[in-house]
Amino acid sequence: MTSVVRSILAGAALSLAALPAAAEEKPRAEVMHWWTSGGESAAIKTFADAFDKAGGEWVDTATAGGENSRAATINRMVGGKPPTAAQFNTGRQFDDLVTQGLIRPIDDLADAGGWKKAMPASLVAAASRDGEMYALPINVHGQNWIFYSRDVLEKSGVAELPKTWEEMIPALTKIKEAGYIPLALGGQPWQERSLFNAILLQQGGRELYLKIYQDKDEEAVRSDGFRKVVETYGKLRDMVDPGSPGRSWNDTTALLLNDKAGIQEMGDWVKGEFTNAGQKPDQDYGCSIGLDDTMLMVGGDVFVFPKIDDPSQKKAQDLLVETMISKDAQVAFNLAKGSMPIRKDVDTSQFDVCAKKGLKLLQSEDSQVPVFDILLSASLVGSLDDVITQFWNNPSATTDDMVEGYVNAFEIEG
Repeated sequence: MTSVVRSILAGAALSLAALPAAAEEKPRAEVMHWWTSGGESAAIKTFADAFDKAGGEWVDTATAGGENSRAATINRMVGGKPPTAAQFNTGRQFDDLVTQGLIRPIDDLADAGGWKKAMPASLVAAASRDGEMYALPINVHGQNWIFYSRDVLEKSGVAELPKTWEEMIPALTKIKEAGYIPLALGGQPWQERSLFNAILLQQGGRELYLKIYQDKDEEAVRSDGFRKVVETYGKLRDMVDPGSPGRSWNDTTALLLNDKAGIQEMGDWVKGEFTNAGQKPDQDYGCSIGLDDTMLMVGGDVFVFPKIDDPSQKKAQDLLVETMISKDAQVAFNLAKGSMPIRKDVDTSQFDVCAKKGLKLLQSEDSQVPVFDILLSASLVGSLDDVITQFWNNPSATTDDMVEGYVNAFEIEG
């Protein structure tokens, strides 16, 4: 062999040896979620940008509507073609997937990162099954917020937001008489339920809320306190506009943004729409937690990570968890989303006056309750949603109808 040939072969060998490092692919993560509104898209982009900056490649699979997105995720997981990660709400929506052994536990990553202890214990528990953590909580959402157009209230002669639902009815009547939509509501079951539960917590109180949803106490459902809540809820039917049925929450928020409606009850993800539109709290719009800022209904979002044999996908999942839970990503995401960071050890000085109200209530367990889909099975959530929406959409439905609907749903659940 000539020296020239030897030199060529040696050079080729060196080039081949260098190929794996040079050609190593970035961890590629397909992330399924339902964040498609303007504010939501801006929020999820902060995670995508952080993941790409950390050396990954984010592949976005967004499906409008939580139910649609979850159904698509479940179908793919059961069908053997799971994404790298998928969004669910904090709660019991992914129980069946855990039971079937389709979700990867992430305790090893939590222990290595040391971030579990920085999260509220109640939300860690909501993400865990039998002591193992199967989901990554990425935010804290308050779900009983009241948002209002300051301009509409002023022009309607409503000097300030009422502090009780009893006072709210005449205030909404004033707004209606002034030519505005009093109560902006998207007529979808989950939005109708959100409004009902906000009234239950504020008017009925924490004890009644927990007796019903945590204890499934039929006597509490038949109580005068619960009946009063149902009666108040029924009075609000006349305060929504004809375009309410089937309307998305963000299209409903647009009514406030454009000063066409007075008030919307909804989770604090609404703030993402205001932020995206350049509006500021206490200037363009107002915010209150359940009217009197005393009790927060706590929920949020999580990501689950399907069990996948492919080592490259496991690597991508590891990087996703590390990225999403990092302090910088937590601040950036939640500022855009309108929610509060899941970590208690991040700098919240940049958060607005609304978020600071929520952060204050998060300091005490006595100032918060879990959203009902953390406390109840998915099947019972569905049954109660049916009861609530049937009552709301049938003006002839009585308080007794709703009470008995709740009792029957509890009895069927067992």
